[in-house]
Amino acid sequence: MAGELPFEKPLIELRNKIAELKKVSEGSGIDFSDEISRLEDRCRQLQEELYSELTPAQKMHLARHHQRPTSLDYIHAVFTDFIELHGDRLFADDLAIVGGLAKLNGVPVTVIGHQRGKDTKDNIARFFGSPHPEGFRKALRLMQQASKFNRPIVTFIDTKGAYPGNTAEERGQSEAIARNLREMATFGVPIICVVIGEGGSGGALALGVGNRVLMLENAIYSAISPNGAAAILWKNAARADEAAAVMKITAPDLVEFGIVEEIVPEPQGGAHRDLAAQSESIKDAVWRHLQELSGMTAEALIEDRYAKFRRIGRFFEPAPAVRAASESALAAEAAEPAQA
Repeated sequence: MAGELPFEKPLIELRNKIAELKKVSEGSGIDFSDEISRLEDRCRQLQEELYSELTPAQKMHLARHHQRPTSLDYIHAVFTDFIELHGDRLFADDLAIVGGLAKLNGVPVTVIGHQRGKDTKDNIARFFGSPHPEGFRKALRLMQQASKFNRPIVTFIDTKGAYPGNTAEERGQSEAIARNLREMATFGVPIICVVIGEGGSGGALALGVGNRVLMLENAIYSAISPNGAAAILWKNAARADEAAAVMKITAPDLVEFGIVEEIVPEPQGGAHRDLAAQSESIKDAVWRHLQELSGMTAEALIEDRYAKFRRIGRFFEPAPAVRAASESALAAEAAEPAQA
């Protein structure tokens, strides 16, 4: 199919060779069935090897794949009776954030997500999935409505980050993100967040304060994009693949850190290979966690959310001998200028 990534080239070449042999066999009447069967076995083996050992950089490219399903793709596939709501009631309707009312297995929910475009024109209209402050305020308005009417909240995270331009800063970008973080921590309804592509910076966190954070197998989630990290560390954004390898941004890393509760498996080759199967996996995972959370009181949900984020990050007291040596070294360093 179109849109294969560079690391998939050996697999593409093998598939093309199989297709060519089949075409020649049909046109000439020569039997190549044994050779085709051997190549198909090799293709399955190579496919298994390729996708079972993806590097962080390769997962980053899969997470950014232009054919990867968007929030609206999943909303229409996972939920029923979706009604999109627009505007922040303050400035405008930011198309980089979509949201509204829907039903999950008959249960009313509020669903919100970052929305990338499907083509160049759509991407420009949606700012490539990077919201302005009005987008975050629209999301907050919908979440406040959900809290008022006791509806669970499901968010889909898929953005490189909040829009970085002057227009966003002039309208209070940092305040809008900070307000979402604060308010999401206080809602007495279940909040389930799903990282479906690239979760980057504060733009992702503004929809990410949930009781449960789920993550697709090939998604990435980080405080800064690998490109941004490479630009800062090495003054060269082109070294993003190197940055991705050391930043611990993949789903297994984040489960280990306690940031993510569950990895949602993807079809072999990525979510864009089979939208229906991927949507079913997301639906099953979200429904399972929603059933678990729905039995909790509002106070328990708030406490559960607070405890989740308090557990992130580990701090260790050094052994007495190490602490004493460190204090002595600091004291000696402080005394040097006085002796001079």
